[in-house]
Amino acid sequence: MTATRPRAGSVFLVEDEVMIRMMVADMLEELGYRVVAEAGDIGEAIRLAQCTDFDLAILDVNVNGKVISPVADLIKARNRPFIFATGYGSSGLPEEYRDRPSLQKPFQLETLSRMIDTALKDAAA
Repeated sequence: MTATRPRAGSVFLVEDEVMIRMMVADMLEELGYRVVAEAGDIGEAIRLAQCTDFDLAILDVNVNGKVISPVADLIKARNRPFIFATGYGSSGLPEEYRDRPSLQKPFQLETLSRMIDTALKDAAA
């Protein structure tokens, strides 16, 4: 009998750069999370944010030149935690979401793990 690593939860991932999305998905799986939905454009992300069941979302701030705010608004309305990923620092976050956690690209596995733990703990509180 082989022991399998317990799944820590499900993640919705929005990232327009395919290679980065694949890398983050691999990192999430290594941490024990399931990526239940992925989007590379705002339209698809909006659709998936409305109909997909997930525990946490990781959102690229700038998706093909469009700000992620409409997707973040939907996720916030569903009371689900989310983390931004950005190459622009906290000043690149939508103004209304500057208090939300953000990962500075590029990020390491350990940083991703800590940020997810914090976001899920804060959501449970």
